[in-house]
Amino acid sequence: MTIKSSKTKGDLHEDAKSSYFHLPALDVSDAFPQATPASIFPPCTSDYYQFDDLLTPEEQAIRMKVRECMEKEIAPIMAEYWEKAQFPFHVVPKLSALCVAGGTIKGYGCPGLSITASAFATAEMARVDASCSTFILVHSSLAMLTIALCGSETQKQKYLPSLAQIKTVACWALTEPDYGSDASALKTTATKVAGGWILEGQKRWIGNSTFADVLVIFARNTTTNQINGFIVKKDAPGLQATKIENKIGLRIVQNGDILLKRVFVPDEDRLPGVNSFQDTNKVLAVSRVMVSWQPIGISMGVYDMCHRYLKERKQFGAPLAAFQLNQQKLVHMLGNVQAMILVGWRLCQLYEKGKMTPGHASLGKAWISLKARETVSLGRELLGGNGILADFLVAKAFCDLEPIYTYEGTYDINTLITGREITGVASFRPAVLSQRSRL
Repeated sequence: MTIKSSKTKGDLHEDAKSSYFHLPALDVSDAFPQATPASIFPPCTSDYYQFDDLLTPEEQAIRMKVRECMEKEIAPIMAEYWEKAQFPFHVVPKLSALCVAGGTIKGYGCPGLSITASAFATAEMARVDASCSTFILVHSSLAMLTIALCGSETQKQKYLPSLAQIKTVACWALTEPDYGSDASALKTTATKVAGGWILEGQKRWIGNSTFADVLVIFARNTTTNQINGFIVKKDAPGLQATKIENKIGLRIVQNGDILLKRVFVPDEDRLPGVNSFQDTNKVLAVSRVMVSWQPIGISMGVYDMCHRYLKERKQFGAPLAAFQLNQQKLVHMLGNVQAMILVGWRLCQLYEKGKMTPGHASLGKAWISLKARETVSLGRELLGGNGILADFLVAKAFCDLEPIYTYEGTYDINTLITGREITGVASFRPAVLSQRSRL
């Protein structure tokens, strides 16, 4: 029996065209078989000066444990989740098993690592995926550390053990829509009432905030006009956190806008050690060291990727690694990585000896992130067209580095912190405004 279709030739043409244009993308290994994608992560080739020898056996073991986890569990999925701007919650137990959350905090179920071990763990995470390192950094080196340094004994015992196992997740809320670099001028208020405090205000760019169980929030005491810190639960009435969309970097990180509308915080959840903005600097000094190791790790990963890619990819009848210009760029990148590691390592040593100053930390973060920008840009050049694909790491790293260059103090602000320390003259406010304020 012959069945006649009711469709016209035009309809059939449209069906064929629709089928043709809606095919799924080829797997990158099939589409471009000449080079291995970053889902199979390249071996580490960036420790040219053998800095691993500077580490204790314990620090080396932590570094390798983090590296193996990131290469096995995160590398295969990072491009997919980065493209979707979603967080891979299913890998949190794997990150928890690394036992690095809590970093240098001793007791309360925290690992009590040396700052060097914590720094290299941060770098190894960022080497594969900067978003995962940011997730841990916000949770650990900002929120957990604030509770450890500024919380009461009861607060430490109540919150830190669960946070150390990442059974609960924390965020750290200082930045506001109107106050980024000028964070000490924040407008969120804390008003004393019977049994606690009422928080009113808004926060922005807060990593982990859309799913955090515990929010460390800073607000201005309406009585003293000083900055205080508070622990807020995610289900507090009047608290709202919404995701910031359309980011070009750290897309896996869930940054949020936080609205606080008459949020009540009981007295037991006010952080007793935060009584001025200066108290936040105890945390920021350590977190700036950790943030400095993110661009180090990113640069390591980009170098490793380029090193493998140049040997695999062929043009004009030879591997790209055979061309002098490419070798020069690769060596330039390698030299940057060696210098960045050395500055980061020295920062850790100064901190452990109690000699690190805010200027030391700020110069390290500013200079390292600047050199990382240069390094990743060279890597983008070396990969040519594939340098704009997240599949080959460099494009993703290129974008992920931009927010890191800015957060925890922009390059400019960090240079001003160091400038103030070495000259004794503060230059944060324009001279005109400073003169007016004295009138």
